Amino acid sequence: MSLWKTKVLGSELAGSIGDLGTFLPYIIGAITFAQLDTTSVLVMFGLMYIFTACFYRMPMPVQPMKVIGAAIIVQNLTAGEIAASGILIGIILLIIAWTGLINKLAAITPMSVTMGIQSGLGISLAILGIRMIYSDLLLGVIIMIVMLILMNNQRFPASIVALLGGTGLAFALHPELSFPSLQLGFNLPQLVLPSWNDYYRGFLLGCLPQLPLTLTNSVLVTTVLAHELFPNSSGRVTDKNLCYTLGIGNLIGTPLGLIPVCHGSGGLAAHYRFGARTEYSTIIIGIILLTTGLFLGSSGLKLLQIIPQAVLGGMLFYSGLDLVKPIKSNNTHELFIFAVVLILSVAINPAVGFLIGVPLFFIVQKGWIKI
Repeated sequence: MSLWKTKVLGSELAGSIGDLGTFLPYIIGAITFAQLDTTSVLVMFGLMYIFTACFYRMPMPVQPMKVIGAAIIVQNLTAGEIAASGILIGIILLIIAWTGLINKLAAITPMSVTMGIQSGLGISLAILGIRMIYSDLLLGVIIMIVMLILMNNQRFPASIVALLGGTGLAFALHPELSFPSLQLGFNLPQLVLPSWNDYYRGFLLGCLPQLPLTLTNSVLVTTVLAHELFPNSSGRVTDKNLCYTLGIGNLIGTPLGLIPVCHGSGGLAAHYRFGARTEYSTIIIGIILLTTGLFLGSSGLKLLQIIPQAVLGGMLFYSGLDLVKPIKSNNTHELFIFAVVLILSVAINPAVGFLIGVPLFFIVQKGWIKI
């Protein structure tokens, strides 16, 4: 194998694990708190990764939906309620795409609002990364420094060094840690059929609060960022297509154990930051998750849990910073809207930034408020 091919393979492999900082904490938390079947979760995430990679032909991320992930822990959602929320949000996204509503939503959304949401999300992810680093401050600081030094090093990709080296260093710093015993076997996803009562709580606590965040971060912002980062390979990335793939994935996948998924702009930035440039990067992580679920089953969760939070936090911090970009405008009105949306996105959430930012933009534009 030529040196060029080796570097490309290393870059794609490094990029494939770039989003683990946000992916793993939500997955581990959901499996643990809701007692979900590990095989079902990992296998379906693996298949969803491979499906989106083949469709978009670029490293399109697949992430657990954040609001629903939080509701699993805070509201004690059951497996049936999680599946119900995914089925409902899948149906809604398909309707939004089929009717063209998503295109109308994109048409009225100013770039200042989109960029404010993107930068606000980046700051939020970086802050979360710092909090995760505090779980093991010494290890976290070492990882942060090493990753900074290796950030653009193709021979020693920062994400791979952080993941493998950081995990090994954690065992050296904490002798009480032990490697889990793994049980090989063949496992298949388990069917989850929600009851009518599951749909009630699934809609109110999962689907309804998640939808605005999905439409903004997972669709509108992801489309803009994809065309910015991958101008030559993002032809299939449109607001409508993102709604379609998320709708199909959630509608089919959640009854088979998939935690409701989105295509987050943070995940896209993470894959890109650590070297992903083609769809092969996300196919790699898809295959890793698929084989882990199929052949390790419940012990696959134990394997994922040995990766230290501080290591994941370092990866999350740098991928979050990549999303923070100032709006390219000298217009005072646009700068004001950008700042308002950014602050609201960090202080509350991106959905609130969107719901306030869009009408505020038109109010300011009409001169009803002087800036």
